[in-house]
Amino acid sequence: MATYAIGDVQGCYDELRVLLDRVGFNRAHDRLWFVGDLVNRGPKSLEVLRFVRALGDRAVVVLGNHDLHLLTQYEGFERKRKDDTFDDVLGAPDARELVAWVRTRPMMHLEENFAMVHAGLLPQWTIQYALSLGKEVEAALRGSNYRDFLANMYGSKPERWDDTLAGWDRLRVIVNAMTRMRFCTREGEMEFHARGVAPPAGYSSWYETRSGAEPVIVFGHWSQLGLKLTERIAGLDSGCVWGGALTALRLEDRWLVQVPCPGYQPVGE
Repeated sequence: MATYAIGDVQGCYDELRVLLDRVGFNRAHDRLWFVGDLVNRGPKSLEVLRFVRALGDRAVVVLGNHDLHLLTQYEGFERKRKDDTFDDVLGAPDARELVAWVRTRPMMHLEENFAMVHAGLLPQWTIQYALSLGKEVEAALRGSNYRDFLANMYGSKPERWDDTLAGWDRLRVIVNAMTRMRFCTREGEMEFHARGVAPPAGYSSWYETRSGAEPVIVFGHWSQLGLKLTERIAGLDSGCVWGGALTALRLEDRWLVQVPCPGYQPVGE
């Protein structure tokens, strides 16, 4: 049995199927970990969702910012953006079931010596504490009042974590760190405007603010960073939708396989 962690798919269904053929994925024995952003900006979000959902417990998916964007679009809380490409999902006869499945995915996953999250974790959060915070968001998404949460989820304030935060502010900071963050300070203040890989003055890449022994953190979200493998992290967003590659990492031995992608979005947009 093997576990393959896969970078941001973003609707690149054909590349995903080629990648799984390359690694020899055996649905009866192997498992797939997806770092989030299954949908959007690529051409076949509907096919991706149907395929991954049909894998059942052979697939573990954490929520990414584009997955949450799909939820808010479906529920009518956000206007369509010019580069959105998930109309196929919104207009599908099984849209309700697919969106409900997305809404019940976890924010974070921990298993043995690997922790998976879409974007990052703040320096004040241990892995176990982060898991408990993720469950707070999951409870809001799965609860009967989930639409209230989606209506209040967006925004970049507060910028800093505080254990005393409550209500929508508390949940919003958790979502922002786990699905949007690239840079933060060692005090936990996040920055959401900078692009590229060079941190703004006073900030660091989020993973450089973490210390102490902990599981390897598997993440995506950061296509400009590209593939980033160290003893402590596995950054797997290699920019498939931008003309990079779709990446699979076998967690048991760190065997790496990549499939080149034609690029469905112009670089820089």
